[in-house]
Formats: sequence, structure tokens, C-alpha cells
Amino acid sequence: MAETARETALRILERCRRDRAFSDALLADGIAKAGLDARDAALCTRLCYGVLQNALLCDFYIDCFAANPSKIEPKVRDILRLSVYQILFMDKIPSHAAVSEGVALCKKTGFARAAGLANAVLRKIAENREKLPEIPKTDECSYLSTKYSMPKPLTALFLGAFGTETESFLAETNTPAPSVIQTNTLKTTPEALFAALMEHGLDPKPHRIVPGCFEIESAGDLTKLPEYRDGLFYVQDAAARLAVLAATIEPGNTVLDACAAPGGKSFAAALAMGDRGTIFSRDIHEKKLPLIETGAKRLGISSIQTAAMDAKAPDQALYGVCDVVLADAPCSGLGVIRKKPDIRYKDVSALDGLPEVQLSILNGLAPCVKPGGVLLYSTCTVLKRENDEVANAFLAAHDEFSPEPFTLPDPVGAVESGRLTLLPQVHKTDGFYICKLRKRNDANG
Repeated sequence: MAETARETALRILERCRRDRAFSDALLADGIAKAGLDARDAALCTRLCYGVLQNALLCDFYIDCFAANPSKIEPKVRDILRLSVYQILFMDKIPSHAAVSEGVALCKKTGFARAAGLANAVLRKIAENREKLPEIPKTDECSYLSTKYSMPKPLTALFLGAFGTETESFLAETNTPAPSVIQTNTLKTTPEALFAALMEHGLDPKPHRIVPGCFEIESAGDLTKLPEYRDGLFYVQDAAARLAVLAATIEPGNTVLDACAAPGGKSFAAALAMGDRGTIFSRDIHEKKLPLIETGAKRLGISSIQTAAMDAKAPDQALYGVCDVVLADAPCSGLGVIRKKPDIRYKDVSALDGLPEVQLSILNGLAPCVKPGGVLLYSTCTVLKRENDEVANAFLAAHDEFSPEPFTLPDPVGAVESGRLTLLPQVHKTDGFYICKLRKRNDANG
């Protein structure tokens, strides 16, 4: 008998919990193995991401209504989370159906002994949906941690970063993220792509900042569209595109994309250049280079040259030859939690060494920028210790560089400081940092 969307979601959530595996890779594999159609694949994806985004909150309500919450087996708790998420967050699924499915999952997965527990707990939650127990407000960190299912250590980091704006940031990170695509202006126009997508019933929404960028809710598998196969668009968040726009790349430029995989910024650079010039797309992981090469071929881009390279120790042949160096450094990824909910469960102590790595990359890439050229530092995180503090440390050691103002499309407009942190609750993009640095014309090396 074929596996249902809920069974597939349960299996993926169990792997995420047990093996600390990443949900996006598991989802693609799990949906393919289960042979789910487009509708069930969308349901499975919504369930997995939704439970990961709301696990601590679901646990809070489960524990409120269970007689002995500490004795609930991990797999049974996975089933309860899956059902509670449907009851509380999915209006199109009747509560009684979510209860019945939860009980059935217990029986199907060898936990029939827990069917009575599941039935009792889920019914109580469904019956009290409009008058659920309040989350205790003993302290702000604990309250926000439970409400937005953000582990306390990470919640504390965000409180330190945002203060009174923390809750609006956390609320936005728990909203379903739309798919975001960029028009390949080498092959088509935004207007033509919009019309084609409308014909597929996708209802694309033009992004409020980036021209030729569209947001699509409940997009399904965009790679199945003929427009994708024909290279008329590529998937990239608006924030990453804005970083490339800030670099002011021009036709004929020589560009180094130093941490390039999977290739989005290299593709954006090629569009900015009209595919006239040279883009050295480099990544430390050689096995990721085919992603860039395949994407460039699909998009009809010929200016990209790929090779493996450690950005901390770049090829000396690149010294002094690049008009623009894009340094999208490895980071904590805390700006993309709404798209990658697993990130919230990282051990925050493992993030402590990232600023040193980021600074090493900037130091390594500095000689590649020709006199008068641009070094564009970016991350997909929102913490100052990985952003402004790294940029400040670099500038303290490299007086040949200085921040340069840049202008982005309205409503962002002019960024006089040369530094910008994009926030999901403000800009409706990923959380992202952009710092534009210009090298003096008279700088040597």
C-alpha cells in the first residue's frame, strides 16, 4: 500500500529528530520514494516544515493535556506533534480528521498501545482550540522560546541582537516562506515570464524591491515547469540578488564569486554584465561545482568559469585582476530560518568560531581586488558578530579599503554607510547582510 503524505512526513520528522538530518534533503528524497503527487507532496512539505517551526509550542500543549508527558515515547511524540500542528495551524483540515489520523498513525507504526493516549490528548487539544492554556510569562526568553519554538540559547542571542523587535523577527521566521525566483533577462522579460507563470495558475507576485523578481506561494516543484527547463528563471531570494546589485557589476568586468555554490550570485552577476565579461566561480567543495555548471548551461550563460578553491588561500593568478570580488561567507544561517527550520536546533556554541573563518576569507580575498575595485562581503545571518564586527576587524587591518555608499531600488534606496542588514519582518526577504568595500586606486597588490 502506498505511503500517505502524513506517513512520509512522520518518517522524515523522525529522521530529523533521531539523526539531526536536514529536512530539505530528506523531503526531496522522501517524497520521491513515496511517489507522492504534487498535492500530497505540498502537504508533506507543509507538515514537515510546520512541525519543525512549531515543535516546542506543540510540546507545550501536549504536556498540558497528557497525564504523564515524560513517559511519552519519542515516536509517539512525533505523531502527536504532527497532529497538533494540523489542529492548530491548518484550517482546511478538520480537527476530528487530524485526531483520527493521529490515532491511525499510532496503530500503523507499531504503537497501538499509545492509541488511547493519542486519542485523549488530541481530542482535548481540539476541544480547547479556542481557549488553550496560556504560555507562562515568567521571563521573556522562556516565553518567546515556547511561543515561537526557538530554543532558549538562540532566543537569547536574538534578544541581544534585536531587543524589543525580537518578537516581530521571530514571528516572521515562523511564517511559510514563498518560493522566490529571478527572471533570466538573457532569455526573456519579466512581463513575459509573469504571463507564462500565470498560465500555469501560479499567481506570481512581483517583489516589492527587486525588479524581475517574483514570489510564488505554494509553488510546488518549480523545476518541473517548462520555463525552468528552458532557463527563463532561476531560484534565488531577493536578498542575495540585492547583494549583487549593491556591487554595481558592469559589462566587461572580471568578477570573482569566491564561495559560489550553488551559483545564484554568479548567475546574477552574469545578468548584470549581460554575460559580457568573466566570472570566476569558485567553491571549496569541488563536488558542488556541477550545480553551477548545470545551472549556467540551462540559463545560457557563457561567462562563468568554475574551479575548486579555498577562499582563505585563493589562486595567486587572481591577485589584482578582479573588478569585483563577491565574498558570501559561510555563516550561521540565522537569516534563513523560515526556509530552513532545522537551523534553530543548531548548537549555538558551534557558531562561535565563524567570525574567525569569515575574517580569514576576507583577508585571503583582499589581494584579488584590483586597485579601485570592490570587495562585497555578505552573509545570510543577522548577528553583528558575524557581520559588522567582522567588517570592522577587516578594515582595521586593511586601510586600503573603505566602506562605499550604494543605492538599491526603493523602498531601500540609498545606503550611505555602505552596510545594510536586511530583515524578513521589514524587507520581506531573507535575513541578510551586505557590506560594500572599495579599494583605493593607489593601493598596491
